Amino acid sequence: MQSGEESTTLRKTALADRHVQLGARMVPFAGWLMPVQYSGILREHQAVRSAAGLFDLGHMGQIEVSGPDALEYLQRVTSNDVARLGPGHAQYALLTNPSGGVVDDIIIYRGPSSEPSTSDYMVVVNASNREKDIDWLKERLAERTDLDARVADVSDRLGMIAIQGPRAEGIVAPLTDVDLSSLESFRWRDATVAGIPTRIARTGYTGEDGFEFYVPDEHTRALWDALLAAGQPHGLTPIGLGARDTLRLEARMPLYGQELGDDIGPLEAGLGWAVALEKGDFVGREPIARMKETGPPRRTVGFRLVERSGAPRHGYPVFAGGRRVGHVTSGALSPTLGANIGLALVERDAAGVGKPLAVEVRGRQVQAEQVKLPFYRRAGAATSGS
Repeated sequence: MQSGEESTTLRKTALADRHVQLGARMVPFAGWLMPVQYSGILREHQAVRSAAGLFDLGHMGQIEVSGPDALEYLQRVTSNDVARLGPGHAQYALLTNPSGGVVDDIIIYRGPSSEPSTSDYMVVVNASNREKDIDWLKERLAERTDLDARVADVSDRLGMIAIQGPRAEGIVAPLTDVDLSSLESFRWRDATVAGIPTRIARTGYTGEDGFEFYVPDEHTRALWDALLAAGQPHGLTPIGLGARDTLRLEARMPLYGQELGDDIGPLEAGLGWAVALEKGDFVGREPIARMKETGPPRRTVGFRLVERSGAPRHGYPVFAGGRRVGHVTSGALSPTLGANIGLALVERDAAGVGKPLAVEVRGRQVQAEQVKLPFYRRAGAATSGS
């Protein structure tokens, strides 16, 4: 944790006091003071895989897009086909820049209206990109004076909490009036949870089943307390940023600034399934289409170290045949697999399941083998993009 003087410049979520009371180690993250761990990364990771974990996501950004031309506007600025979204549906997509790189990865939620002309949308963005994304979206809207649409930052009005793990549904079900068994993946409903008005979405960032809750910020503490009290007999435990990162890595979920960036396009990141070239023009479409024709010059691959070593980390050099071919984008000791794993962005010719690589770890080249992704998939889980 930073010194008292430095920490006063960091933003805090509505749950900051709860984290301190629970013994969390607090650290700066994307301009926020956030819990990195409570009982330890390994224990928290295993709790999510075997029972359930509770996450404070109050640092994430939420942007409301509304107006008669909201759909047309979103089709122009996002990579996926927003027109496919029915009322109460959600979709993973990318904000792409004119050169085909990625401004951010997002989730788009369509509101309950069945009339396209009156539909409203909520776009959830990464904490580190919140201000940048809002500015970018407003600039793109200003370029289209013919569109009747509005972009508004509603982040400060909303708290965001996630519960993830195989026992998540059983924990939440007694607290809500919604039949959670009928709520499919990437669907949401407005309901009450513990008597609190809440948007319940069956989405997450761990590879497990679970829910993300959007709640008026003033009710965030009450919802957190109710979920934690209901879940503790079932093994529910609060989870920090450390375990959130190892969970998403095992599930091969990208992290902006590592697997994605202004100079890393969706095809290189292995996210072609989130790009709908057939929908028509959108920002960055032409360079992405050209890359699809020729094939991406780099690919994101998964690897597992086959020698004893420390964990691979972001930025570590990657070699093939004695030649540097790329770098590690994310790496860690996998608590589920008991092995050092990672993602790497490498030259196309070096990519391929089963092909050998070498990762430079602390000045020594350590042998690695490329493996099929994701590293972990829960039983019955759908594949990406389905």
